[in-house]
Amino acid sequence: MLWNEPNNLSHWDFQIDKDWSIFARMVIAAARRIREVNPALSIVLGGISPIDPNFIRLLEGHGVLDEIDVVAIHGFPLDWNHWSIHDWPRKVEEIRSVCKKPVWVSEAGASSFGAEEVQLFGMQRTAELLLPIVERVHWYSLFDLPSTWTATTRHKEAEGSAYYRHYYMGLIREDGTPKLSSECFPAGLGLCQWFHFEDPRLDSAVPWLRKLQIKYLRTGLSWADSFRPNAELWFDRQMSALSEFTTTLTLCFTPEHLGHVPHHTSPPRNAKEFSQFAGWAVERYAPRPNVPPPKPLELELLAE
Repeated sequence: MLWNEPNNLSHWDFQIDKDWSIFARMVIAAARRIREVNPALSIVLGGISPIDPNFIRLLEGHGVLDEIDVVAIHGFPLDWNHWSIHDWPRKVEEIRSVCKKPVWVSEAGASSFGAEEVQLFGMQRTAELLLPIVERVHWYSLFDLPSTWTATTRHKEAEGSAYYRHYYMGLIREDGTPKLSSECFPAGLGLCQWFHFEDPRLDSAVPWLRKLQIKYLRTGLSWADSFRPNAELWFDRQMSALSEFTTTLTLCFTPEHLGHVPHHTSPPRNAKEFSQFAGWAVERYAPRPNVPPPKPLELELLAE
């Protein structure tokens, strides 16, 4: 998956890239590089939020849809979106009406901020509505966000309760105990879980994924993190731990020194540099059979 929520200011600064032309060039270059490395892989356009068919039309005009295989969407109607959870089929059809590509729901979730029963209802109703009509649905998420961490939003605590809902999206509480929703996880539902750099929750995640009988997992590798010391060791550890699952690997977040401004949401100054990271990730974690491993991350692929 190439990027995450590009039409959301918390993940892509479209005040810099006003027509998304930089984003389009970046995705096209990355998709072509991935095809060179392993043409058998499905390439997914980073899940959009809000669900906006006009944004898909815009990217089609830039040629993006010619390079990808799947369009993904995100929705949180019980927490942030201004539409009913019962509208999920209509939201899927809005995208299908402007795009012939398969549609995946790569994030759908409900917070237990107000009550765990609300989250349980949201999960069950989401599964009922979406599993019959789309190939993949990834529930967000396995773990609550630790209270000492910062949620990835633009205005942080100024968003009020909308911000704090980010901390209660998991099936498992911060202290490791399960919520009501973990006891009734629907068969066939996938899961989305982001892991931070050297995330201590990785070791406990795998037993939970097995217990929940997860087949489809979505996670990510941060392009920005690739410049940290020992990044390759962490990436290898994460991907090895998750190797038994059918994984959608999201690649996103701009390194500060490569952006138009020093922020992970910034469009990169050179749109093709992201393709180097994408090519490296695929060579290492989803290569064609009988292909030797890539060169070390820091030596050539990401050198300025």
